[in-house]
Amino acid sequence: MTHRAAIVSALVVLALLVGGRWALGRGPVETLLVETGPGMPAAPSTSAPPGTPSPSPSTSPGGGTPSPKAPKPPAAGGSIETRRLTGSKKIALTFDDGPHPTWTPKVLDMLRKVGVKATFCLVGTEVHQYPALVQRIVREGHTLCNHTWHHELDLGTKPEAEIRANLDATNREIRRAVPGAKITFFRHPGGMWTAAAIKVARELGMTPLGWDVDPLDWKKPSAEAIRTRVINQARPGSIVLLHDGGGDRAATLAACPSLVGELKRKYGIVLLR
Repeated sequence: MTHRAAIVSALVVLALLVGGRWALGRGPVETLLVETGPGMPAAPSTSAPPGTPSPSPSTSPGGGTPSPKAPKPPAAGGSIETRRLTGSKKIALTFDDGPHPTWTPKVLDMLRKVGVKATFCLVGTEVHQYPALVQRIVREGHTLCNHTWHHELDLGTKPEAEIRANLDATNREIRRAVPGAKITFFRHPGGMWTAAAIKVARELGMTPLGWDVDPLDWKKPSAEAIRTRVINQARPGSIVLLHDGGGDRAATLAACPSLVGELKRKYGIVLLR
């Protein structure tokens, strides 16, 4: 019995050593993230319609508090693709985190004045508070994009059912403002794409929308800095990321007439569809 116990003990130790070496020798799981970008906080809604996701704490659109640190994307398998170019020489403009009661109307006035259409990536809580602005966006011929219920930077890390509930709630709120509205795109806050977010967006009939030019206007640089960054980064087919919500957008608004005019002359500007 003593000899047999010794043999059994030796076999157990050997198995543990082999298993440990196998575990330590495994390579890292691939982490997928197509594009990194700034995450802007959206304004909290004081009330939400029944059946909508619970909003997470955030700062007010007019506040200057820095956005929370973006979460790390989950380890995942498969490919992640977002639309980052227009498919032609012409450039497209996109505006995120609205609608905002101060800046969205001014951006719309500016776009109407220069004769350009854009894509507006809408946050559900903001839509809930300012549905008339969504109606104006649609009435003036711009394209709509779902930007989550409350600008959740970590949404893509959640279970698919939770992602779907969030995007569904945002779409319902947009269509409550504009019945039958076409919501062509989905843009994940901060560019924190995951395979799950891509999958759910496509299942809901929305194209994942990335960007090619980011002047970091959410950091509130000067209007000249925003203009220079956009012009220097732009190339044929670029999709430009700008903001009409999430904070004070005076510099973005001031930069737009000049940069839009220059982009229009050099490349032309097209509406994403």
